[in-house]
This record gives sequence, C-alpha cells and structure tokens, in this order.
Amino acid sequence: MIGRRGGFTLIELLVVMTIIAVLLAIAVPRYFHTLDSSRETVLKQDLSIMREAIDRHYGDLNQYPDSLAALVERKYLRNIPEEPFTKSKEGWTMVVSDDPDYPGIKDVHSAADGNGSDGRPYKEW
Repeated sequence: MIGRRGGFTLIELLVVMTIIAVLLAIAVPRYFHTLDSSRETVLKQDLSIMREAIDRHYGDLNQYPDSLAALVERKYLRNIPEEPFTKSKEGWTMVVSDDPDYPGIKDVHSAADGNGSDGRPYKEW
C-alpha cells in the first residue's frame, strides 16, 4: 500500500503568503522612513561641518574661500562630502558674499529637491 505523501495544501500556503504580505506592508514603509530620516541627519551634519570650515577659514585668513575645493586644499575639510539625496559631490549650492571687500563663499546649502520632515525644502537648510 502506497502511503499518502506529506506536504502543504494550497490553503496553508495562501495563509502563510498572506501573513508574510501583511508583515511586509507594515515593515517596508517604516524602513523607507528610516532611510529618509538618516539622510536628513547626514545632510544636517555635513552642512554644519562645511559651515564651520567656512567660518574657520574666514577667521584664520580674514577672507571667504573661493570654493569648497579651497577648503580641502587648505586642510579645513578632508574632502567635499557627497550630498546624501543627490548622491553627488556637486550637490551643493554655494552662497556668495555680497560684500566686495570679502568675496567668496559665505554659506552652503543642499541642491536636492524635496522637503524635509519639518516641511522646509532641503534647499533652504
């Protein structure tokens, strides 16, 4: 006599697939929110470091740097950070000084499109 082979029924497989789908529906949005939140944190930190380097350059040399590369050349930064949303080192917008006696870059902003979790555009950070 040939015994019945063990296995799962179609209903059991569908129940398991449904449970997995529900768990993924809960976990995936949280994962993407966490990614965006971490990019925002990196952006804030990078902007803070570059602004501090610009201020130190101005304090030491009594002039603003000509470019972000000048901050790297003069060892105020190790390298130009990659903008976390555009994933590019050219993802920064430089704010040039209005004072003709002190030309150069006085501030830096992100060039990324979109708004942060606080509702402000990344370009205004």
